[in-house]
Parts: sequence; C-alpha cells; structure tokens
Amino acid sequence: MISDAILDVQNLSRTYTSGGHALTVLDDVSFALSRKQTCAIVGPSGSGKTTLLGLCAGLDLPTNGFVSIAGKRLNDLNENERALLRNEHIGFVFQNFQLLPNLTALENVMIPVELRGERGSEKQAEQLLQRVGLGDRLDHYPAQLSGGEQQRVALARAFINRPHILFADEPTGNLDAETAKKVVELIFEMNDELDTTLVLVTHDFELAQRTQRVIRLRGGRVADDSATVSA
Repeated sequence: MISDAILDVQNLSRTYTSGGHALTVLDDVSFALSRKQTCAIVGPSGSGKTTLLGLCAGLDLPTNGFVSIAGKRLNDLNENERALLRNEHIGFVFQNFQLLPNLTALENVMIPVELRGERGSEKQAEQLLQRVGLGDRLDHYPAQLSGGEQQRVALARAFINRPHILFADEPTGNLDAETAKKVVELIFEMNDELDTTLVLVTHDFELAQRTQRVIRLRGGRVADDSATVSA
C-alpha cells in the first residue's frame, strides 16, 4: 500500500454461484492509487473490469480481500454507510448515462447534493453545466438531448461533490468518434482542474494510454500493471 493512497485494493476476489457451480470473476487483485493519479483498467470482455469497478466503488462486496477508500474499509461499513461514503468521495460516469428522465439537466446535476440533504446547489450545478458547454440546456430533459449532451450532463453531475475519485465505465461507449473525443477531453480537463483520481474502464487502448497507469486484466487476474509514456 502507498502511504497517500485514496484507493487501496488488496487481494480482491469475487466468486458467484451459477447453476450450482462457483464462478470466480476476480482472483487476488491488488493495487493502490494515490490522489490525483489516473489509471485505466483494460482487458477483453469477461475479464472482470466492470466487476472490479463495482467492488472498488462499494456497489458490491468481495468474496475475499478488501477495498479502502480514503482510509475506510468498505467491508466494515453497512450499506447506508457505503452509500454515504460514495456520495462524499466518489463520482460516476457510465456508458449509458443513467440520467433520470423526469428531471431536467440542471436537476439531474443537483441530485448528489440533494441526497446529502444540502440546499443551494443550483448555482453550482449551473456553473458545471456551463463548464461542459450546456449552459443553454439547463431546462432540457434527457430525451431532448443528444447522447453526447447527456454524457456531459452526467459528467457535470459526477463532479458536483468535488469527488476524490471518478470512476468512469466505458464513458464513450455509446458515442460517435467526434463526440467521444470531446467528452474525453472534458473528463481529463476537469479531472486535472479538481485534482481528482481517475479510474477509467475502457476497451480503447489509445484512450488508456492517456492515463498514467494501465492495469490489464485477463481471466479475472492482473496480467500487467505498468506506467504509461504519459506518466
């Protein structure tokens, strides 16, 4: 473990039971990330990338091993405590945007702050939407926005709590090449501006090379863990 680790993953394994048989999706995965570090998790379909991301975020619990975020072991927390920790430390960007269809862009961005029981987030949400180029889309609903615009709303929402870690799961998977490039630039720019640790799951090797470190999974195990040229 590194002394200033914001994310510490040790001997992580996850086994599911399917049809009476045990299926190990992750097997003894360990790594740690410091604050502001950027990391890509790559590997073929079924290698355990999304499972690893879910465990790192406390959306699921491991069969063996542990995950610590900001020094707190997720295994030691109950479901409500893990949800509070996520809201305090973590931002998410998913491939399928996960915006609430009955809320406007502005209201979607405000959700993490509202969940904390805080008020006065409207101005901050508006500023973030302006930052991602959607200052004229505040009152639009997701169905009125393009895929790229929806992902930019999701990005603004991910950063509203100034998270210590941003987990991005195939954030450009549903976007065309030109739109994907714009979204990627925003992710790295805002990540740098807010000193956020970035954990990026991607099939795009070129995108992975933009991070400081690439962890390659194969068959649920770490096949390679190395710094990139950009590090």
